[in-house]
Amino acid sequence: MSGGTDRPQPLGSVVWINGAFGAGKSTVAQRLAAALPDAAVFDPEPLARLIRDAMPPSRRPSDYQDSALWRHLTVEAVGGLAAGSGVVIVPMTLIDERYFADTVGVLRASGVHVHHFSLTASPATIRRRLLKRQVTRLMDPRSTLWALDRIERCCAALAGSTFHEQVDTDALTVTEIVDRILEHTGGF
Repeated sequence: MSGGTDRPQPLGSVVWINGAFGAGKSTVAQRLAAALPDAAVFDPEPLARLIRDAMPPSRRPSDYQDSALWRHLTVEAVGGLAAGSGVVIVPMTLIDERYFADTVGVLRASGVHVHHFSLTASPATIRRRLLKRQVTRLMDPRSTLWALDRIERCCAALAGSTFHEQVDTDALTVTEIVDRILEHTGGF
């Protein structure tokens, strides 16, 4: 840096793709990244596993989102990736309004432009997608059961005003969902 002055780096944009488990967040994130070649996709879930594995079992929360450390490090990672005018795509389910404030709210308060989209669908559609994913990907049946147990709670929470912009995915293709997101963000 010249002259010894520290200039803050410009802050980029974040596209936070929210939705129930099985709503298509990861698929949409990958397709959106393909449409935005300089975009980064950051999934905060591996960060949660890292934190959980470092904690003694007696201190591990039952849900990693209950960890204030996870929320803080997620904000730091997303903000750091967005620094320098980057675009970061974050496929992550957030249904607790407090945790939404601790992540998306903190990013926005720091000057990062966060576009938030909740991929919604009927519980029947989400259930069908989860069961299809289980069969086609040979996933751990416990993770599918865990997600199936949360369908109603996720769908109800994501219908609230905190989690707008809602994109009803029941009758949309992945391409149509990505096009709507690009339209709402101005295509960056």
